[in-house]
Amino acid sequence: MCIVSREEATEDALVRFARAPDGVVVPDLAAKLPGRGVWVRCSRTVLAEAIKRKAFTRGFEEESIVPDGLADTVMRLLRQQAVSQLSLARKAGVAVQGFTKVEEALRKGQVGLLLHVKGAAADGCAKLDRLKANATLVSDSFRSDELDLAFGRENVVHAAVAAGGLAEKLVVLLQRMASFEGEGPQGSAGSKENI
Repeated sequence: MCIVSREEATEDALVRFARAPDGVVVPDLAAKLPGRGVWVRCSRTVLAEAIKRKAFTRGFEEESIVPDGLADTVMRLLRQQAVSQLSLARKAGVAVQGFTKVEEALRKGQVGLLLHVKGAAADGCAKLDRLKANATLVSDSFRSDELDLAFGRENVVHAAVAAGGLAEKLVVLLQRMASFEGEGPQGSAGSKENI
């Protein structure tokens, strides 16, 4: 249950926070830190409201210290989770990068998630988008440095993750990032097939 709205939601729609022994509030995205935790809707706006209302002190039932930049820390951790998941997909052999390899995977109909780096050229994105199957989701949420890190090389512009469990988990993480920043589905057409 969110400590601000008092509404129940799934764990994917919430962020857990724990209280360190020194009283500092810390994000617990994996929901594994020991002790009592409190949950806040996965939204920068709702987190700001929780801080303003001193909801952490009430939730933990003792004085809690909210560090400066907590929202930025949460976003950084969300982004790190997504990059790690993409890197795992690459290591598992279900993610490819580069226009030609992505195009080939799309033609074979094996792609569950198509990725374009944020700010990629519209014509290259459009060419690949036309090849995708109806079930393929599209995202431009990753920055250049993040795609480079996930694939262990420079200048990664386009990538694809094969349909399956790793792609589905990555989609959830990308949706959490978008939710936290208050963004809905993105993309040129603004359709629900874009994250």
